Amino acid sequence: MPLDELERQAWSWLRRLNSGDVRVSDAEAFKRWLCTSPAHRSIFAAAKRDWALIEPAAGSVLRTNPEAAALHERALNGPNHNRRVFLGAAASAAAVAGVAVLHPQMDLWRPLNEWNADERTATGEQRTFAVAQRIQVMLNTQTSVRRQTVGSGTIGIDLLAGEVAVDLMDPGEPFTVLAGVGRSRAEFGRFEVRHLDGRVRVTCIEGDVSIEHPAGRRALETGQQAVYDGVAVSGVGSVDAADVSAWREGELVFRQTPLARVVEEINRYRSGRVMLINAAARSKPVSGSFAIGLLDVALVQLQRTFDLHAQSLPAGLLILS
Repeated sequence: MPLDELERQAWSWLRRLNSGDVRVSDAEAFKRWLCTSPAHRSIFAAAKRDWALIEPAAGSVLRTNPEAAALHERALNGPNHNRRVFLGAAASAAAVAGVAVLHPQMDLWRPLNEWNADERTATGEQRTFAVAQRIQVMLNTQTSVRRQTVGSGTIGIDLLAGEVAVDLMDPGEPFTVLAGVGRSRAEFGRFEVRHLDGRVRVTCIEGDVSIEHPAGRRALETGQQAVYDGVAVSGVGSVDAADVSAWREGELVFRQTPLARVVEEINRYRSGRVMLINAAARSKPVSGSFAIGLLDVALVQLQRTFDLHAQSLPAGLLILS
């Protein structure tokens, strides 16, 4: 199931569970939905963490969006008028206005499987460490990894969440990156693995990389990429390796990328949260490169390009409407 549809379902469940009128059958149905896959659980957890930001955001929406305000008024004047109903109405108001469901900051409420990470980076942080004389691993923002060791040597890493780049500077023993249900392995060259929301993207920057997945194997050469989740693995496609690895040079590169996805990516690197509530602008294509160290400048550029109104709220929350 596409991630956009899972996000929609997760927020639908949040509104229902916080409506003040939850039946036993609702609770049982929610439990079945939540246990469908790791992706369902991950996306629902992300939506819950964004829930705390909805109240102030919804306040802005209610003042400027008549449809959202009407929905909110009906909820407040209905039965079971309490805080849970207000939260449900606030979330509904934000949803009516087109609030983008964005990924959480990973330095808040880290998932249990990341608690025992050996290496991790915070929002906006990037760091490189040497595994051996011939092997370097670079961690992108919001990344957690655990070392795989045999004796005193590290033979690979488990990418719990985030994005890594692996440089194998001389031929030697294979180095493995576990991510989700699959693993990527190379003996020489450079490759990158991105693991977010149950979806893994593997890119061969230079050399050769093999992917092992329960649904099959893939062999990547320079400039090739494959994607997998807990069920399936894609075919091999060609990509611009320089664009994919631009983050290593301090840039984010987008090619005809929907604005909603651009904002989502910016949120991985920027403290606070940007929320796009202009439904008409969400699918507008964006092409260009932005300096990671100047993302607030990039947001101003996007605001002007798409004629958006920006409103700053506490805790680093920025509303684009």
